[in-house]
Amino acid sequence: MSEQITIDKSLRDWWSRVKAGQTGALPALLGLLVLCLVFGSMSSVFLTPGNFANLLTQAAAVIVIAMGLVFVLLLGEIDLSAGYAAGVCGAVLVILITESDYQWWIAFPLSILVGVVLGGLIGYLVAELRIPSFVVTLATFLAFQGLLLLLVGEGGTIRIEDPVILAVENKNLSVSTSWLFFLFVSGAYLISGIWKFYRRKKAGLADNLFKFWLIKALTLVVIGAAATSALTVERSNNPELVSLRGIPYVVPVILVLLVGATFVLTKTSFGLHIYAVGGNAEAARRAGINVKMVRISAFMICSGFAAVAGMIFVSRANSISPTTGGSSTLLYAVGAAVIGGTSLFGGKGKVSDAILGGLVVAVIDNGMALLGYPAGIKFMVTGAVLLISASIDAFSRRGAATT
Repeated sequence: MSEQITIDKSLRDWWSRVKAGQTGALPALLGLLVLCLVFGSMSSVFLTPGNFANLLTQAAAVIVIAMGLVFVLLLGEIDLSAGYAAGVCGAVLVILITESDYQWWIAFPLSILVGVVLGGLIGYLVAELRIPSFVVTLATFLAFQGLLLLLVGEGGTIRIEDPVILAVENKNLSVSTSWLFFLFVSGAYLISGIWKFYRRKKAGLADNLFKFWLIKALTLVVIGAAATSALTVERSNNPELVSLRGIPYVVPVILVLLVGATFVLTKTSFGLHIYAVGGNAEAARRAGINVKMVRISAFMICSGFAAVAGMIFVSRANSISPTTGGSSTLLYAVGAAVIGGTSLFGGKGKVSDAILGGLVVAVIDNGMALLGYPAGIKFMVTGAVLLISASIDAFSRRGAATT
């Protein structure tokens, strides 16, 4: 009986948080589920293992840019130049490897360093000179586009042959390694969660949400097992010539970025400072937080993630071009972060939001392309989803303010 009371209380607590505006990733999860059901019922190809793998590789670069944008959005700022920053850093990577004969393990960190420097410049203009981030990043959007044209040449492309860089988007883990990867990630997630609740219990803190966390954790493990099973099925139309089985290499890359960024935001003082500045910059300043340095650092991190995305763009296209990181890349990345649950008003969001939102954007793009809809319709639908997500965020903040 007491257990039932505990469960009922936990449900009431959860529903109270939802009504208070703490919806988290719930709208995005429901939206992703509905989209998958709709496209799966309308297309015989959408739910196939081959298309699932294509979705992951297609969304990877946008997800990584969105992960970096989360740091900026948490401050209530924006970076409109992240897409072309990815292009510039990708061009630096390709030029260092193809024209300067650098090994990838030297060229890649150097390209990230370039991204961090570019982000530092943006952050300095925003934090020190107090120019609105919208204006600064609109200017750097144009500047980085011009720099990319100078590096690559108008209308030209530079191909890359480095096998390690190309493998990120074009190769897969073996079947056995894929399952070992799944078991390692699942085990680490379960152990870390149980350890967290154990420490809270040992400290005498009441926790009514353990059962819900356990249900959530086991659900994620089951989904992960199903995804791994789908990805380890043969996806090639001609397996005798080319076999396509296993988790794409880009998935572990994104997971490493997710774990690292989540640790920074949740387990370090810098992460707490980001949330504090995003919630109330003046209160954070009075509490002794170096608000300017927090802002500069956030833009540096954002452009650093953009540099990683530049590498992913290069891997997928096997080259760099003047349009890399342009077109709708930045809009999709911002949309991914916001759709996933990160607030445009600052102070609320997680790095995992970018992954969930990126999948929503990729599902819309992929599903509508399979159904033969033109690009104009895809953009309109994606824009509508983004507007709905921003509206939910605005209403939830209004609800939180009145409770």
